Amino acid sequence: MTLLREEKVIKRVQMQKIKVKQIRSPIGRKSIQKKILISLGLNKINRERILEDTPSIKGMINKVKHLVEVELKDTKWNLMN
Repeated sequence: MTLLREEKVIKRVQMQKIKVKQIRSPIGRKSIQKKILISLGLNKINRERILEDTPSIKGMINKVKHLVEVELKDTKWNLMN
């Protein structure tokens, strides 16, 4: 049982991070796109969030890829800060 917990912790630590920055306004867009931006933690232009690179996050980013800018972050840097 404890081995499974340790494996999960290790997987979380090793998970790559991505930096998402909103570069365009959601005004005039479909409401689902506005909701996706809010769920990503973005609701104003030039806001940035560092998120884990999971399939669900990738799917949300794909829906609003015309409104955001994405860049990969070094995992070691995120662990130190």
